[in-house]
Amino acid sequence: MVRDIKAKDGGELREATWDEALDRAAAGLRKIKDEHGPSGFGMFSCSKSTNEMNYAAQKFTRAVMGTNNIDSCNRT
Repeated sequence: MVRDIKAKDGGELREATWDEALDRAAAGLRKIKDEHGPSGFGMFSCSKSTNEMNYAAQKFTRAVMGTNNIDSCNRT
């Protein structure tokens, strides 16, 4: 589900294709990186996730977003 970003009130939720949803998510992350630099992004992962999911999260954060701002609750 996505909202019409051109509507002043945010618009109504409507169904979207996977391609549209992923394009919007990518555009939002790109906007954060462009406006605030890599340090404007951070990721928090959970110890209840699999090792593979935590690896993918840190790889995305470091390789794609260009920051080391990643933490998890694995210490607790």
